Formats: sequence, C-alpha cells, structure tokens
Amino acid sequence: MTLAWSSPTPTATKWFFTSQDVNALHSKPADQRVFYGYDPLQFGDLRLPRSGSGPYPVAIIIHGGCWLAKYANLQNTAALADAFRDNGIATWNIEYRSVDNNGGGWPGTFLDVAHAADFLNNLAHKYPLDLKHVIVIGHSAGGHLALWLAGRHHLPPNSELYVKNPIKLQGAIVLGGVPDLLMFQKQGEIMCGTDVISRLLGNIPEQRLIHYRQASPNELLPLGVPQVLLYGENDLVTPSSFSYAYSQQAIKKGDVIKLAEIPYAGHHEYNVPNSVAWPTLQSAALLLLQH
Repeated sequence: MTLAWSSPTPTATKWFFTSQDVNALHSKPADQRVFYGYDPLQFGDLRLPRSGSGPYPVAIIIHGGCWLAKYANLQNTAALADAFRDNGIATWNIEYRSVDNNGGGWPGTFLDVAHAADFLNNLAHKYPLDLKHVIVIGHSAGGHLALWLAGRHHLPPNSELYVKNPIKLQGAIVLGGVPDLLMFQKQGEIMCGTDVISRLLGNIPEQRLIHYRQASPNELLPLGVPQVLLYGENDLVTPSSFSYAYSQQAIKKGDVIKLAEIPYAGHHEYNVPNSVAWPTLQSAALLLLQH
C-alpha cells in the first residue's frame, strides 16, 4: 500500500488555535454517550452519519492533553469527531482516565483505551458499524495512545496491559503525537509542567523501563498497520523531529508509514475542521479506510 494523496495548498492565518479555542468550537451532539466501564470517566461519544443506513466505517478518536485531565478531555476532539461524521464515518470519541485521575496512569490509562476500542464489538450489535474498516486517530498524547493501540497485539500475555483479541485496525493517524516516550520525556517536563512520562509509566522507578517497553510504540514495531504521522510546521509542543527516528525504524521493520508536515499549522489546528490541517487529515482518513 502506498500512502499518497493530494491536498490544496493551505493558506496562512495570523494566529494559532489554542486548546481553549478548540473546546469552544461548535459541534452537533453525539448520538449516544455510552459507558464501556464502571468508572465515571470510562465512556465514549458515538456519532453516526446522517446519510445512508450503514454499516459505516469507524474512526476511534483519542484526545490528548499531556496525559493529564486538567489539560483536555473529549470535548477537545468533539468538533473533529462531528466533522468526520459529516464525511460518512462513524466516530467513537473516547474518554479515559489520565494520570491525574484515580485509577489512571499505569496500567489504567492504557487499559481504558484498550477496553474503549474493543467495546466497538458491543456497539456493533446495536449500531450499523463496519468493524472491518476501523482506524484510530489520536492528538498529541492521544497520538501516542493511538499508536500503542495499533501495536498492542505484540504484548505478551503476562503484561498488565494485555487484552485478548484486540480489535483489528486498518490504520492509525497521529496528530502531533509522541511515538517514543523516553525521547519526549524532557520535552514533556517543559510542556506539561511535570515529569508526566514517569507518572504514566508507574510509581516504581525500577519498573519503568519494563513498562516503557510495553507502552512506547517504538518498542512495539512493526505495528503491522499503515500509519500517517502529521505534524504542524509551527508545532512547538511536539515538533516533527520527534518522529524522524521512529519513522525510519518503522520502515526498516516493514511498516507502511507517511510522515507529513503541515505548513502554517501549530499544535491544535489538527482538531479544527476546515483549518490548514483538515484537508490532509481528511484525505488520509479516507485513504486508510478504503484499503
């Protein structure tokens, strides 16, 4: 498979979107808010296309926020989920416990994302979802979780993160994401205001290297699914340089991967429909769902 598409040349804007700007974007309500677990944060918003009767391809959408609930929740990806629904794609915009929530961090954050994704099997019994065409899209910290979700089938059965029969994905799209946790650790301290990677990998320092090998996407290569890594030209939180080594490693191990830099975009334009990032993201999603 070759990952190639054409997108119009973006037009520069005089400002960059902030997380607060994105949260304030209009989005139509979800069709259903469904809990995949018993914790108040274990839920997702399901949106179904208005046209046709399905079954519809599905995009699992994972918000970012430095793996910290104080910075973002699924409202940050609501407009994005709504826009994909208008493009004929069902969206499952998931919430999960972050490292600053009770039960989050290791292993809770990862297990929440895994169980949320696999819960599509339950949703498909009630809603017209095409589970043969499922992709995952993650922004920032959610981009790390999206790649991890695509590679978790490599986890050994004795891993705390192991879940049987993970849902099969057709591809993963990363929006300013983190494919190597240790490479991002110092940057994370600056941008997130805390050593969030250590917090994500658990409270026992001696176990963090073991956990890193099970939690960092670069340690799970080859993922075995096509990957599109999108980075804003002016993204200061996660510049594209954080993915160079990962992309080369993935290609050497046989993965199909495309790394693209979006002119004029910062760190939050990815989540804004009709922004400079939208044509590339839209084209990538439709391409992955076609194969």
